[in-house]
Amino acid sequence: MEKKAPKRQNKKTDIREIDFGRVPPQALELEESVLGALMIETSSFPKVAEILTPDSFYKDAHQKIYKAIMDLSVKENPVDLYTVTEQLRKNEQLEEVGGPYYLATLTAKVASGAHLEYHAKIVAQKYVARELIRVSTDIQSKAFDEKYDIEDLLQEAEGQVFEVSQRNMKKDVTQIDPVITEALKRLQEAAKQKEGYSGIRTGFHALDKITSGWQRSDLIIIAARPAMGKTAFVLSMAKNMAVDYKTPCAVFSLEMSNVQLVNRLIVNVCQIPGDKIKSGQLEKHEWQQLDYKIKDLEGAPLYIDDTPSLSVLEFRTKARRLVNEHKVQCIIIDYLQLMNAQGMSFFSREQEVSTISRSLKGLAKELDIPIIALSQLNRGVEGRSGQGADAKKPQLSDLRESGAIEQDADMVCFIHRPEYYKIFEDPNTHKDLHGVAQIIIAKHRNGATADVDLRFKSDYARFMNEEDDNEESGYISSRVNNSIPTPTGDYSLPKEVVDPLASQPGDVFVPF
Repeated sequence: MEKKAPKRQNKKTDIREIDFGRVPPQALELEESVLGALMIETSSFPKVAEILTPDSFYKDAHQKIYKAIMDLSVKENPVDLYTVTEQLRKNEQLEEVGGPYYLATLTAKVASGAHLEYHAKIVAQKYVARELIRVSTDIQSKAFDEKYDIEDLLQEAEGQVFEVSQRNMKKDVTQIDPVITEALKRLQEAAKQKEGYSGIRTGFHALDKITSGWQRSDLIIIAARPAMGKTAFVLSMAKNMAVDYKTPCAVFSLEMSNVQLVNRLIVNVCQIPGDKIKSGQLEKHEWQQLDYKIKDLEGAPLYIDDTPSLSVLEFRTKARRLVNEHKVQCIIIDYLQLMNAQGMSFFSREQEVSTISRSLKGLAKELDIPIIALSQLNRGVEGRSGQGADAKKPQLSDLRESGAIEQDADMVCFIHRPEYYKIFEDPNTHKDLHGVAQIIIAKHRNGATADVDLRFKSDYARFMNEEDDNEESGYISSRVNNSIPTPTGDYSLPKEVVDPLASQPGDVFVPF
């Protein structure tokens, strides 16, 4: 029987306990210079607060001294030789750091804090180098141990390196002028479009009108209860983006295989019932229809990844590659609760989901693209009582597993189909709700909230604009003739059959 891998230990390896035959990266003189400068210039701590932590210092005594300085600053107490000495005495660490004499020697070594930030950055860089050595040594020792599963070890390695990078990734403040230039550039790009959209168009006109398209660097959460059509909605949207607007986009499907996902797209685009696509039992005219319509998908800038149980670390790597190599402008994740944060330790699933949502928002900002993540809702929707079309409408409090999702998201949209709950008429407007899907914009950080009505074709798992549905329903479907070739033959349509919806002369109409 295969031995089970031992439980992971969260205790960090001390870099000073590792025998490398050489001294780990350090800068003791600069550590002394930084501490001395902090004690002779009372207001200097804010300059290094975002650069250094107690762990940044190599020497134990220096860690304790910096922690005392930090405690004083947090309480807005003055920082000098005497207050730091007293704070260390309260902490019962004064003698451990070398006593008052050692503190006095630190202040005597510097004349001013003129180069404080520069010195602090070097100290921080040495710490990062030591952390990388610690992580690589830990992974190396486990890699020699055959008890560890290699896939788990890869995830752990990614997680530890990711934690090091996150702790030390700082971004400097930016003067407003270049930001104004970038804002004006984006405004001019939006002005060139006759619709005035500044973001990525979804193809759903009423939704785009409110959002001006999905905005760059935004995290958009699309949530719904099961059977509302979350996947169908984003696939319809991805098809509009990639096929209609030639916008490169990627879909990460954690729930379906890539073939299943493409089958859903074929059902959507070709408008052939899903059960027929599964069984392959198509009528002759449906084979012809499939051959004609599927050409819309061929060559489309749509990229699919069906990695199961995708970790946020692996997602970051793949997302960066998609943006750099394929110029992807929008990424869709189906769905957020199936992701994990392997390689990191958490006390609860809620903490893990919080880390995932926070990482997705950070990645959206880093790559400057919208990231759309599907999410499940809890059962509160089902248990909600009331009458009318609004009785079962989801709310922000229904988001499953973590309030951090609502906090991190720039936009939260819900999908609500009243007919699923046997609500077929709006009592206020008397509108027929058969086939109506409401997209509820419940949170919109940079715009208005509203409800948008779309049409949902359940047979084709397809969302569409209401006006498009009205146009399609005006045509009477009829078969071209009874002599349509078999699936193994030539599927070309007679040239005289013209598509009344076509934008180019000579395009043909495939009846369905």
